[in-house]
Amino acid sequence: MKKFFYSQKIAPYVFVLPFVLTVLLFWIAPISNGVLLSFQDVLKDQWVGTKNYTRLLSDKIFLKAILNSLKYMIGTLVLLIPFPMLFASLLNSKLMVKANFFKSVYFLPALTSVVVVGTIFRLMFGEASASFANQVMEALGQSPIKWLKGVGTSYIILLLIACWRWTGVNILYFLAGLQSIPTELYEAASIDGASKWQQFKNISMPLVKPTTVYVLTISIYAGLSMFLESYMIFKGNNSPNNIGLTIVGYLYRQGIEKRAMGYACAVGIVLLLSVMIVNLVQLKLTGTFDKEEK
Repeated sequence: MKKFFYSQKIAPYVFVLPFVLTVLLFWIAPISNGVLLSFQDVLKDQWVGTKNYTRLLSDKIFLKAILNSLKYMIGTLVLLIPFPMLFASLLNSKLMVKANFFKSVYFLPALTSVVVVGTIFRLMFGEASASFANQVMEALGQSPIKWLKGVGTSYIILLLIACWRWTGVNILYFLAGLQSIPTELYEAASIDGASKWQQFKNISMPLVKPTTVYVLTISIYAGLSMFLESYMIFKGNNSPNNIGLTIVGYLYRQGIEKRAMGYACAVGIVLLLSVMIVNLVQLKLTGTFDKEEK
């Protein structure tokens, strides 16, 4: 037995076995079970075929949830890719004073609970004239706003929460990528007369591309799977006219609140496929799948 485990041919498989078992137990098995359930009416214990999927195509609330999730994802990509990269470049600059302090400050929001952050933002943007946001509006000579009942204002609040929580995390990702770039490249560019913007455009951005693709990939997933932020902001899963309903929120409504598990599984499979398709497209567009030139 000892000779078996110490074999150079067997040892690699022993080391990867925990990972393989984890994937099988907590990823492959649940997804396979979810696919099977999506073709059933769980409450009636009946096989309904593609009925759950055809129902999705005509479900206006589900389509609205998809639109809400896509809008949120696009907004987070626009805000949480370029700005963290810019802030990371500033922190990586030799002119930055007390960079370590600012790294800690930027990352601190990521350690806070979504429940706490959502509650605070809900109170800040409450309907009462005493709420922080409405006090600011009154100071500017404007009337109080029902922030969480408007499509545009509630969307802005959700983006603010996303920026609050994830800007610091993305800054650290980009900072790690920037610090892996040899300083000699910047020194050579500076000697040749390149400005800071030219150095950033022609050195930093191309060489930090792998980090950008990674951040883009996880941001797409996070945007499409957002749920708890909306749940806390609207104090539940029932926002006015479903303006805050996301795909995961709709899945929660069908599976947990209405106990239509088969239909909820169909929603989950559609979400999984949507995330995979969008990420595969962006990986293709960014050249990640292209073969290296020999």
